[in-house]
Amino acid sequence: MEKTSVRLVNEEILSDNWYTLRKYTYDYQRSDGSWERQTREAYDRGNGATILLYNIEKQAVILTRQFRLPTYTNGNSTGMLIEACAGLLDKDNAEDCIKRETEEETGYQIKSVRKIFEAYMSPGSVTEILYFFVAEFSDEMKVGDGGGCETEQENIEVIEIPFDHAIQMIANGDIKDAKTILLIQYAQLNGLLNKN
Repeated sequence: MEKTSVRLVNEEILSDNWYTLRKYTYDYQRSDGSWERQTREAYDRGNGATILLYNIEKQAVILTRQFRLPTYTNGNSTGMLIEACAGLLDKDNAEDCIKRETEEETGYQIKSVRKIFEAYMSPGSVTEILYFFVAEFSDEMKVGDGGGCETEQENIEVIEIPFDHAIQMIANGDIKDAKTILLIQYAQLNGLLNKN
């Protein structure tokens, strides 16, 4: 077992307005055995889950489009982003969360999901682990319009995209969201939309 090479010295909350931003001071042991004091900030927004809904017969995927302020402030002129459905776990486990979020955001009620992996999406500054799922959808699973949760000020457009077009959208920069790129490339590499 690897020995701990970090000693936490201080933890300070800088903001807890939307989520929690903390400043940590800690001692870190370098590879030569010496100790070095470091200070970093970490944003804690909880863990989340994301899903790629796909249909083999249609050769299509369900994605969403919504306004994302951080992208707007960093060069995305409209702030609109095409993404896979996703949400924060809150108090749910990852599977229950993604089933709930799928219905809220897309209007599809899915019963069976498959976890494919989990990943830290921005480990230099954000604590979040994201759980990745895939699930097949059919027209019969559509129970509502989706669009998100009004109390969370969500305004989400649901879009069904041919899978080949989604792949091209990554290549031409129309899809720039990392979780969505990972899910689409997973589907491509693993032949999820290959007809049997």
